[in-house]
Amino acid sequence: MQIYNRIALVGIEQEEYEVIRANYSGLIIWHQALPKIVVKGQVLYMEKANGVGMLPVDKVVYYGIYDNDFDFIAGLAIWNGDCYPNAVAMLDCRFKIPCLVKALTHTQFSAPRGFISAGASMNATEDTVAKWGNWHCGENKHRFTGEWESEFTATTEAYFEGEAVRIMVLGDKHWQIKLEGETWLKSIHPNSAGFMPVDAELLADTLHIQKAMQMDMIGNDYIVGNDGKKYLLEVNHIPNITRFEAVREAYLATVIAFING
Repeated sequence: MQIYNRIALVGIEQEEYEVIRANYSGLIIWHQALPKIVVKGQVLYMEKANGVGMLPVDKVVYYGIYDNDFDFIAGLAIWNGDCYPNAVAMLDCRFKIPCLVKALTHTQFSAPRGFISAGASMNATEDTVAKWGNWHCGENKHRFTGEWESEFTATTEAYFEGEAVRIMVLGDKHWQIKLEGETWLKSIHPNSAGFMPVDAELLADTLHIQKAMQMDMIGNDYIVGNDGKKYLLEVNHIPNITRFEAVREAYLATVIAFING
């Protein structure tokens, strides 16, 4: 008689939960918000989805970015159990600036970055982009030339005219996505964004960063400049998996294999 593990799904949306539920015969604790957890004796206990108390969990699938999730991910990393994606890698990549610093030591498409403390001013003689915070999708970015005072701690980089693309790797699948937008801010969300032929150099770079940083899934954003030069912009440790059905199907297949393995 097969004994099934108790699985925890955290951050998984209803539609994806139903697919996973239909493909797993064991017990599932499902939380769309961050649950309370306790790690004791190398066992992870998670609060029940309904009712009072906690139950031991054998495997965790985590998907999402929350304002206060860093400590939760740290708890998963201390547990050091079966977690998808790898909790230690998620912890290393949760804060955008430290993640970028690490990625820049591994990429072959680095460009010089600047740094500005909250409340400090910078005078830029060239078209410059400042980025702050730990959100993606074009948020928390400012393009400027001349004097600018930053309200937040931020990185700065030259603005490059060119094509914005994302290399996504998930399991043994990979894609290149052309990012779009009506302004200089580009993302995968506009209807015009879509798949395009994969640049072998960008894929190799992404795979190298993924391996070096021990990430199970990754979405790297690059600019391919009008002059042909390539630059790594940022690393997404939890890239969007619902925007394109092919990516969603690959994600679900990977998760189902993980929980049944």
